[in-house]
Amino acid sequence: MMFSIKMRSSKGGPHEKGGRHISGIERIVNEDEVESEIINAYRRARLHERGDSDFINIKIEKVKESDIIYKNKLNIKQHHVESKEEGLALSSEILQSAGVSEKACEIAIQSILNLTESMHGAMLIDKDTGERLDERGMKGVRVTGISSADINDYRKALENNIDCGIHLEEALILASKVTSARGVTAELCWSDDPNYLIGYVAANDNYERIPIMKDKGNPIGGRVFLVDTDQFDEDYTLEDLIEYLEEQVVLIK
Repeated sequence: MMFSIKMRSSKGGPHEKGGRHISGIERIVNEDEVESEIINAYRRARLHERGDSDFINIKIEKVKESDIIYKNKLNIKQHHVESKEEGLALSSEILQSAGVSEKACEIAIQSILNLTESMHGAMLIDKDTGERLDERGMKGVRVTGISSADINDYRKALENNIDCGIHLEEALILASKVTSARGVTAELCWSDDPNYLIGYVAANDNYERIPIMKDKGNPIGGRVFLVDTDQFDEDYTLEDLIEYLEEQVVLIK
């Protein structure tokens, strides 16, 4: 029997009432791991570098085995850059090599740079035109229903990577689900943790890790999914893609 554990925390009240997002976490674990994961989630909410949460929501739900699908994790590629400018330029280069137009690359990068606060979810942007598709404003599309199929095997597979830690562990899981979705060409992301400068582009079965994507101390990050609208038809729509991202339970192996 498996359970989904989701935590989100904020300062100044719940997110829905204007509270500032502090942290979040999701795990899908066996029943005997639930208690320890609840403790880990609480500690993360209380000890996060973004601040001291005064609102913490922890949700526990049973997950049916029949509702789970399994996907492989992306291949990790490490890059080296000397500055934020080099990092952003490299992200555009990787996105374009995956089939994203130069215009859409510029819009995707600028859309994150223009944020005055971090979004709760992702922006969905047309990979050719750069048009925003989801019409959800600052809420965006929030990817849930994700975890590793076996956390110990997963962490062992990552242990030889540079700066392996919770950021890489969680982002790789999320990116692996996102890019497995029909219609998603690539993902662009960098963190809202003030002192975590690493970002990535996920595309073509690769997780391209870029060491500098923003200025140190900047508490704003975001993510964009570049979408191929030619993949949509009467049997598979934008709404179906969003449903997959938000509701389908996917374990990464």
